[in-house]
Formats: sequence, structure tokens, C-alpha cells
Amino acid sequence: MEETCAPGTTAGSSKLTRLGIGVYITWLRDVKRFFRDRIRLIGAFAQPLIYLALMGTGLQAAFKSFGSGETKYITFMYPGIVSMTVLFTAMFSAISIIWDREFGFLKEMMVAPIPRSSVAMGKVLGGGTTALMQGFILLLFMPLVGIPYNLEKILVMILVMFLLAICLTAFGVAFAARMRSMEAFPIIMNFVLMPMFFLSGALFPLQDLPRWMEILTRINPMTYAVDAIRGVALKGITVTSAASVSLPQVPPSLASNPDFINWAKQAQAALPAMPQLQTQFYPLIVDLLIIVGFGAVLTTIAIIQFNRQD
Repeated sequence: MEETCAPGTTAGSSKLTRLGIGVYITWLRDVKRFFRDRIRLIGAFAQPLIYLALMGTGLQAAFKSFGSGETKYITFMYPGIVSMTVLFTAMFSAISIIWDREFGFLKEMMVAPIPRSSVAMGKVLGGGTTALMQGFILLLFMPLVGIPYNLEKILVMILVMFLLAICLTAFGVAFAARMRSMEAFPIIMNFVLMPMFFLSGALFPLQDLPRWMEILTRINPMTYAVDAIRGVALKGITVTSAASVSLPQVPPSLASNPDFINWAKQAQAALPAMPQLQTQFYPLIVDLLIIVGFGAVLTTIAIIQFNRQD
């Protein structure tokens, strides 16, 4: 059937308008659903705080027991928890596609006079927006883990979180577009998510790793997002403490002896230095380009999968 256009418009501009309307309506619906689901809001807000409070405090104590002094593990772990929040929220937001298919709403969207690609793009933007908002809430707790507020840091972290959220939501949408089982989606997502999370360096530094694990971390897109967020958040902050070994009390006559002072300096210099935790392994621009590249590829796959819908 021949497509008719409004007077003064071309077929190209009409298609672009319908694409924009489809993206906007799909995005708006997902954002409204997020704010109206209070249980989901509370759970999504509480889960990262539980991780940060329990795991961060527990492992902080473990670091002290293993002799690493005042290493600020909870500060080191904070950017990883922010990334984890974005990761899980973005990926699981795509389950709404299976839900809509189950109740027939997706079929109605597919026959609407809008391009199917606009539904996929709207889903990616909607999931990305909700994931970004949850990540942003965690930024309010920066001072509590020893990271002072800084406008430049916050703006760059928001940019990285947004790119990561879009990339991961596209991943979830590409999976959900061809799935029919509501029960299988979380199982498969957890099977994919957990290795991505543990191999990203969110919980431990990616240094001195076995060769096989180092290769896996390099092909994991989450690695570059965690690297960028941690590099920006912890810029100018020392995470690892220096070795703190104090000399025993000595008599005043010995403490003022030049030979003793010289010996004490040599003894302190001979102490083994504490290994320093490296907070960023790649330049920020490299991290951003890799995240954008993954996001573009995954969004394209998600659109193709949606266009193949029956």
C-alpha cells in the first residue's frame, strides 16, 4: 500500500517523525513504570548499599588482618558498586519485553504505525535512563566512603554511567527480543552477568593476575567502565597506606646520637614498600571509545533482532 504523507512533508521526514515518536513513547512508558513501582525502587536503592556496607566493611577488616594497615578498601570498592548497580539495573530492565510479549502488549506495539526499530531504541533508552538514575543516587554517598564532592568528577562519572547503561541495556534487549520464557531470562542473565561483574575489577585490583584471567578481563566491556569510573572517582586519592613501622622507644641520649639517627634512616629505607593499588589501567579516552563501540554494536544487534520479530 502506498504511504501517504501530510502536505508539505516528504516520506523521509514523515518516517523520521514516526521514529522519534515511537522512541519517545517507549522511553516515557519505561521511565513511568520505574517510578510507579515502589518495591522495585526500594530494592534497587537498598541492594548496593547493603553490598557497600557489609562487604566493604567486612573486607576492610580482612585487609587489616592480613597486614595491609589502613588500606581504604571501601573507597576502592565504591566505584565497583556504582558500576554493579548500573550493570544489573540495565540488563534486567529488558525483562519488560518478555512481560509485554506475555500479555500481548508487544504485539500491539509491533503493528502500530511506527518503525519497529523505534521500539528497540526506546527500550534501550528507557532502560539506560533508569539505570543511570539508580547509579546517580549512589553518587550522593561519595563523602561517606572518603571521596569528596567535585563537579568535574560527578559530570564525567555521569557520562561514563550513561554510556555503560546504554551499552548494557542494548545487550539485554538483544537477548530478550528472541526469548519467550520469563523464567529462563533471569537464569541466562545471571549466567552472563556474574562473570562480567567478577572479571571487571569491581571488587579486586586487576594487577598480578594469572595470564588466562588477564585475557578474560581485557575482552570484558565492564572492565573499561569500572576502570573509567574508578580512575575518575579516585583521582588524587591514595587508597593504599604506606608501611607504618615505628621504632621502639629509645633513651634520649641515644635518640640524639647521629650514628643512631643514620642507622634508623637506613633501617626504615630497607623496609619493604607496600604494593600500591593501581586505580586506572587505561587512558580515559580509550575506556570511553571501547564502551561506545560495544554500545553501538549491541544496539545494532538489538534493532536487527526486533525487526525479525514475528
